[in-house]
Amino acid sequence: MRFTKMHGAGNDYIYINGFGEDIRDPSALAIRMSEPHFGVGSDGLILVLPSDRADFRMRMFNRDGSEGAMCGNGARCVGLFVRRHGLTDKTAFTLETDSGIRTVRLVMADEHVAAVEVDMGIPQHMGVLNEAAHISMGSMHVVHFTEKDPFAMPDFKRWGTERQNQCDANIELVQVLPKGNLKMRVYERGSGETLACGSGACAALVAASARNLCERRSDVVMCGGVLEIDWRVSDGHVIMTGPAEEVFEGDWNQ
Repeated sequence: MRFTKMHGAGNDYIYINGFGEDIRDPSALAIRMSEPHFGVGSDGLILVLPSDRADFRMRMFNRDGSEGAMCGNGARCVGLFVRRHGLTDKTAFTLETDSGIRTVRLVMADEHVAAVEVDMGIPQHMGVLNEAAHISMGSMHVVHFTEKDPFAMPDFKRWGTERQNQCDANIELVQVLPKGNLKMRVYERGSGETLACGSGACAALVAASARNLCERRSDVVMCGGVLEIDWRVSDGHVIMTGPAEEVFEGDWNQ
């Protein structure tokens, strides 16, 4: 079985072309392939599939085999994947996910994909509990704010695990930087700490902007890279723009 390893700001997944491969148990496959040292090593598995509702369909499985409804970094990489693998010559297309249909746009520099933009839709289920913001961007996020550098927090994994056990959601710890940008560390449901989270960056921007801590358009700095998030005034949609990189291809002996 052919696979491609890709990452968006360090959030790495294994991508499989579902137009040509028959994956009967993607949950078990995600566990085996995602394991460091004994597998490919990744935050999870993403299948690129046909859709009768959109141009393509994406299914995302976390490192522990659980299926996620949405993955922002994964959606950007799907954009690069379908272009590189000759599945489309479009620079804008629709992508079916378990949280709805998203629009993906390739930012081109000549023939090179310089970045990928995803319309992540309108934030849902916005609320505050115990001073943390609860926001769904296709998947549920709980955003905590701190005045300290989240990258320097020594016990972040323990902290993230405790809070995730309390609410069964993705957990973000966010610092507002002097120029209004955001610095974020994330603990994802089903994968643990990851270097970036696209939907989490969107949730962080919405939470911070709603509290007047930053503008509606800002950069979110994460351990693996930077995403530009724009919470549009015109229609309330959140637009995420950032890198997508292909790391390598290989064959998996099932």
